[in-house]
Amino acid sequence: RWFTHFYVVSVLWNGFLLIWLFRAEFLGGSLPSWIQHVHRALGRDSQSEDTGNEHFSALLVLLLLWLHSCRRLAECLWTSVFSNGVIHIVQYCFGLGYYIAVGSTVLCQVPTNVRNGEVLSMQICWYHIVGITTYIWASLHQHRCLVILANLRKSKSGKVVSLSHSVPFGDWFERVSCPHYFAELLIYVSMAVTLGFHNVTWWCVVMYVLFNQALAAVLCHEFYRKNFSSYPKHRTAFIPFV
Repeated sequence: RWFTHFYVVSVLWNGFLLIWLFRAEFLGGSLPSWIQHVHRALGRDSQSEDTGNEHFSALLVLLLLWLHSCRRLAECLWTSVFSNGVIHIVQYCFGLGYYIAVGSTVLCQVPTNVRNGEVLSMQICWYHIVGITTYIWASLHQHRCLVILANLRKSKSGKVVSLSHSVPFGDWFERVSCPHYFAELLIYVSMAVTLGFHNVTWWCVVMYVLFNQALAAVLCHEFYRKNFSSYPKHRTAFIPFV
């Protein structure tokens, strides 16, 4: 349940970055000097060549990341039913740092002052449409799967009656043990698509999410198979058919 803290931090921090980037792109303002110092420290040349599309793509991805954090926070507060499991202090600290770093990573994909006060010209490209469509599709399925997991511990009236584990069925659970982890990967892939496919930095973020979610999914998959003798044998751990 302490994952809730991650999303609180993400909503506040990435919302803050989103507001500053929106002001810089649409109101002709500039990012705070400390953000520009971070850019330079990370090696982003503020005078490098750039296009309006790159700015717009970064703005879209930061918005998607913030919306994702808002939804996950709402699900932690009002949908999920958590057991009494605990989180390691190192993992907890790393999680807090991750959600601060990931928004900063998006912001650092564009120079801080190259627009010189010009207002952003929005040009929607095909990869924006594909990315946002994939994002919505994956987000809907992730929410459905989290509702299925929560309902396993509730009565028909919605009252929590148990904190034990049960075998989930329905939606993507028919194919994999942890479809909510698979959906998380697809959400980050959709952001990579929205950035235009070519952003190597964000693909590194995608690879981190892949390995992180795959490890968690395999451990969960092994738990199911060990504790439920009738567990469906056709289900894979993380990615359908893999």
